[in-house]
Amino acid sequence: MATQIKELSFRKYLEGSATEKNEFTKELFSGLKECGFVILKDHDVSEELLDEAYEKSRQFFSLSTKIKESYLCPEGGGQRGYTPFGTEHAKDADVHDLKEFWHVGQLLEPGHPKYEGYAKNLWPKEVPYFQQTFSALFKTLENVGQTMLQALTPALDLPQRYFTDLTNDSNSILRLLHYPPIPEGTDPRCVRAAAHEDINLITILVAASTSGLELLDRQGQWVPVETARHNLIVDAGDMLSRITNEVIPSTTHRVVNPNDGENSSRYSMPFFMHPHPDAMLTCIESCRGDGAKYPDITSQEFLNQRLREIGLM
Repeated sequence: MATQIKELSFRKYLEGSATEKNEFTKELFSGLKECGFVILKDHDVSEELLDEAYEKSRQFFSLSTKIKESYLCPEGGGQRGYTPFGTEHAKDADVHDLKEFWHVGQLLEPGHPKYEGYAKNLWPKEVPYFQQTFSALFKTLENVGQTMLQALTPALDLPQRYFTDLTNDSNSILRLLHYPPIPEGTDPRCVRAAAHEDINLITILVAASTSGLELLDRQGQWVPVETARHNLIVDAGDMLSRITNEVIPSTTHRVVNPNDGENSSRYSMPFFMHPHPDAMLTCIESCRGDGAKYPDITSQEFLNQRLREIGLM
């Protein structure tokens, strides 16, 4: 039987009755546990902001390679700004993914205790209102992410503020992705995004401009992830899997190459919800069972380990 991805109404959690909120939390938990992905409709991210963000993303990626590469992250590691085509690869993969991307990170003011600990955001002057658009989208998706994690706390027998405290001033990343048309002569082993799991707690993905995203369900079958324009797609990452002792497993997914005759650009905007760098990834008590499968580690140590594995450090 084909896996069905649960579609949840965010408004029911934000504005609904106690019964509706409780039903949302149960459906969110079971959706992430049994499938790994849920679709979020009726959310509070404005359609105008999403449309503007995709337009600004297209404008940036249409710039010349020379201009784009002038925005490489000075600190290295692709933490901010531009990462060129063919840089990132899936863990243990022999070939690179067919994508380029831009990273927007946490928006802190000088003088904030964590300000010096984060790489500084870069803003391309060639694209008007780029900074305003993606600053607004970052903060909006961060709020959605914190609310989604808060909704998980009853199922995990956690205090309501558990994830809020874990993700305050977080190391989250908004990634603007461009998958160009597949170049002629490309290694046939290369795909737009090879099978992988996300590093973070949860990912909030703005529905992409075209199809191609697939998840690997619990039965080992690849399932297309498709939804209406402006909906959000949420999936569980490695950090959430680690602290829940794999009660909520990290979900393998990929972006496949387009079919013949459909070789056009694809744009996508995932928001990777991370803890703050000093947060300790430790097994949640209600998930411990016969014992924790993983030792405690800070989120920064775990992130660095995974970035090395995918070629970004």
